[in-house]
Amino acid sequence: MSIHFFGWETHTEGRRLLKPGQHPRKGHRYTMFHGTHKNNAEAIITSGFHPSSGGSLGAGVYCSRNIMKAMNYPLACSSNDRVVFQLRVRVGKVKKIDQHNFNMATTWHQQGYDTAWMPPTVTGLEEDCVWDPDRLVVVGIAHCTDTSFGKKLKELIRAQPKAKLDKGSSSQNKCIACGWPVCDHETIQCWGCKKTICPFLVKHKCKEKSEIKPNEN
Repeated sequence: MSIHFFGWETHTEGRRLLKPGQHPRKGHRYTMFHGTHKNNAEAIITSGFHPSSGGSLGAGVYCSRNIMKAMNYPLACSSNDRVVFQLRVRVGKVKKIDQHNFNMATTWHQQGYDTAWMPPTVTGLEEDCVWDPDRLVVVGIAHCTDTSFGKKLKELIRAQPKAKLDKGSSSQNKCIACGWPVCDHETIQCWGCKKTICPFLVKHKCKEKSEIKPNEN
């Protein structure tokens, strides 16, 4: 009997289970939240986000992995007029902004980053700013006190084209081994031939160990 599989090292992480202070990783997709006024909710679902012109992290779309952060926005707004979206966010290349590099708080995009991340150690609740609105997709309603309006928004989300919900999964962002989005899993390395492979492949024929015979009793 021949075994054509050699093995690999795993470097994966739970994409939705990051701890509050854990750095979001480049190329991954995370669940985040965004608070807005109910008057803007339908337009955001159908037409996408419009980046703010400024803020603590400069221009971009603000969101957070902590729903309590999103529940406070917009600031000059009653709770009954707020809607909190559940988002799917492709973070791209992430820059951590804290007391050590606060000078980059509004210039991170000019340095080649797609997302700025401010950990909870700075303001108490972590915050993200995404430069390109196409990196965010509304996938659900996390908070809406108006039940009938919330139902309408959910129906509007379901009515969006599948291509829109899957945007950001272009070939350049897919696994080179299996074609799945790399934000869902990371490629891994074979122990033997060092080839980059996918953990979801059924088997991998190692060039260095093309045939390994088991011990015979």
